[in-house]
Amino acid sequence: MSWTRRQFLNLLVGAAAGCRRRVAALELLFPSESSSSLPPIEFEDVIGRSGIDFVLQNSLSPRRYSIETMIGGAAAFDYNNDGLLDLFFPNGASIPSLEKNDPKFYNRLYRNNGDGTFTDVTATAGVQGRGYCMGVAAGDYNNDGHTDIYVCGVNYNQLLRNNGDGTFTDVTVKAGVTGIHPKYGKTWSVAAGWLDYNNDGLLDLFVTNYIDYDIRTAPPCMLQGLTAYCRPHDFRGTVNLLYRNNGDGTFTDVTEESGIGKHLGKGMGVAFADYDNDGFIDIFVSNDSFRNFLFHNNGDGSFSEVGREMGVAYNCNGGTVAGMGAEFRDLDNDGRPEIFQTAMFADTFVLRQNMGDSFEDVTAASHLGSLTRSLTGWGVGAFDFNNDGLKDLFTANAAILDNAMEIEHQPFALPNTVFLNSGDLKFADVSRTVGASFLTPAAHRGAAFGDFNNDGKIDIAVAVLNGPPKLLINRTRNGNHWLIVALVGRRDNRDGLGAKIKVTTAQGVQYNHATTAVGYNSSSDKRVHFGLGNAAVVDRIDIVWPSGQKQSLVQVKADRILTITQEEEGDDRKRSMGGKQ
Repeated sequence: MSWTRRQFLNLLVGAAAGCRRRVAALELLFPSESSSSLPPIEFEDVIGRSGIDFVLQNSLSPRRYSIETMIGGAAAFDYNNDGLLDLFFPNGASIPSLEKNDPKFYNRLYRNNGDGTFTDVTATAGVQGRGYCMGVAAGDYNNDGHTDIYVCGVNYNQLLRNNGDGTFTDVTVKAGVTGIHPKYGKTWSVAAGWLDYNNDGLLDLFVTNYIDYDIRTAPPCMLQGLTAYCRPHDFRGTVNLLYRNNGDGTFTDVTEESGIGKHLGKGMGVAFADYDNDGFIDIFVSNDSFRNFLFHNNGDGSFSEVGREMGVAYNCNGGTVAGMGAEFRDLDNDGRPEIFQTAMFADTFVLRQNMGDSFEDVTAASHLGSLTRSLTGWGVGAFDFNNDGLKDLFTANAAILDNAMEIEHQPFALPNTVFLNSGDLKFADVSRTVGASFLTPAAHRGAAFGDFNNDGKIDIAVAVLNGPPKLLINRTRNGNHWLIVALVGRRDNRDGLGAKIKVTTAQGVQYNHATTAVGYNSSSDKRVHFGLGNAAVVDRIDIVWPSGQKQSLVQVKADRILTITQEEEGDDRKRSMGGKQ
């Protein structure tokens, strides 16, 4: 491939331009709390009265097996099509057998009752699961209008087909998505995500794998005289997997022929976006203490790994970080998605701005360098929590080691953080003003995002090691308007994943895209949310479906969940949505 001068310089100096911004912004070393000029964000943890009684079991052992600290995700999706987001939590298993030999290890599905409570429907749905589970991805892979779930883990991966009657069927083997690689065997799968990489209207499956690890042979590791979880450096990396949807209920493993299999890494988070706007979805993989991968979709069924030349493989110092969660979304409303990555304390979380022909590390200039240096983060999401038209950042935080106080000099349980987007890619930590229940420290891991009560504000479910999850309901009160777009594909995949949406109001222009692959180990609402500020009407909505088909609506009233069904091919009429749906 041909490189621009910017790409070549990024390859040589590790996007050093981003680091130089530190010199011009010394005030960033002195972060401040929210000022009165910034719109407030408020969350309330309502897990105690939600009816959700799930406890994430990692089977903590004296040996400190590495899988114990990596567990914990969540999925927010509407499994029964009643218009309410339900919740699914993958769970662990007994150690060392890695089997769910006790009900406390079951994965759990909770039905949203619409009154602030949830009901455990695990048994009737048949989703108890197998093995030591890590992450989950929700998506309608067979385009039947019912959301299916893929659960990945250490010794088993599972594809659970939604039967449409409140039950699921395990079709993993028949579908050919077991997570078993011909050379590496059953890989340790951490996360997964649904995408239509070849724009054929069918959701394909990407599985992120971690290290070549076997609990039966893994050596014990010591750190400062204490038993500790082993470092990723102690193990070889492994290959990620790509499954192409055949449209008949089966998948073909195209890991090798697509080029994905050429690259061994230590993958944790995965996120999808079309970073160069060429019409094909690309893949970012957050690797642990290993260079990150950016798989550029060539449009012919193959991918090229361009992380180094595009400036995302390393941080601005030319080093790696202990990458965990990933978010791939437009944060400055210029139509180009940025990459945000959580990491271990002392690394800082990394923000890379999409410059069009490459990415630039703007971690310091964004204020996030100084704000995150003392944090270890897992789950992450970029959503407009105060509906002002700018996407904010949430990170789920906790140390890696349960005996971290002695080893890392960092408490194991940490509070989560909210970083308010104040414009021009500048962020402020407003966590201390978000609410008392929000600040409770815990061993947080993955997080799923969505509007659980359909009030137009994004809520968060957070998995917690060996404890109940957190259900953070957004209580922000500022009168700002909003719009949630629910896409229904016809020619394209029914979920509309990969579709790009541009919203124009009197306040300005915003961009977003449909994806459920957000953060770490988790899957978020497929609906696309926009905060509109003081705009009560959307002047225009422009949609570009994955197939390239364009669709527009004008004069859309705000403060509603708007279902947009893909038009028949060739119908380019602009439709007014000012009246009743």
